[in-house]
Amino acid sequence: MASFHGLANPARFMRYSGAILPWVGGATVILLIIGLYLALFASPADYQQGETVRIMYVHVPAAWMGLMVYTTMAVASAVALIWKHPLADLVAKSSAPIGAGFTFVCLVTGSLWGEPMWGTWGVWDARLTSMLILLFLYLGYIALVDAFDDPTKGAKAAAILALVGFVNIPIIKFSVDWWNTLHQPASVAKMGGPSIDSAMLWPLLIMAVAFTCFYVTLMFMRVRTEIMARKLRSLRMAQAQG
Repeated sequence: MASFHGLANPARFMRYSGAILPWVGGATVILLIIGLYLALFASPADYQQGETVRIMYVHVPAAWMGLMVYTTMAVASAVALIWKHPLADLVAKSSAPIGAGFTFVCLVTGSLWGEPMWGTWGVWDARLTSMLILLFLYLGYIALVDAFDDPTKGAKAAAILALVGFVNIPIIKFSVDWWNTLHQPASVAKMGGPSIDSAMLWPLLIMAVAFTCFYVTLMFMRVRTEIMARKLRSLRMAQAQG
């Protein structure tokens, strides 16, 4: 808890994040190179889907990240509303465009994968529709957070939207279990262990970790930029008043 409140100090966050950023950024590059090599060249083609299964190595991690980033936003929004943590709103605000990007990639790659597999670019099944709603929630948050002249009001309204929209996350996760959809059930995180072959599982997990490091890198960079922008605005206001 002490470290949680300690990171509320922008100067301390800038110092810690500045030390972590090169390592996370380097890990992103290395893991992406390894993951893409394994996904595109070392992993086998699927016996049913053939080479089109390689879309999975981008589509599935992007879907995971869309859910994870929104969950991070919801947690940060709750922290901002309950404990008034000064950086929590910045974490949520900085995460929203990144999460929207992951969700968009998920929808596009899913469409590219669906056409040869299902014979259509998209259908209104439960998983696809709930992922599209997630993209709209991201876009709504981005629009709402800057919709007020008072940044505090915008942050509060956007935080409430993030918390209300979180109900969509379990719907996405369990939609393949609750309704009859074209998507297959979970094959990685399931009781009894993954049902996917290790030759495909390892590239998938490496790409997931690479995407996570990529998110952390971008989020830290955006929060640092927001902190510096706030300092600049404060200096300008002080000069104007002086």
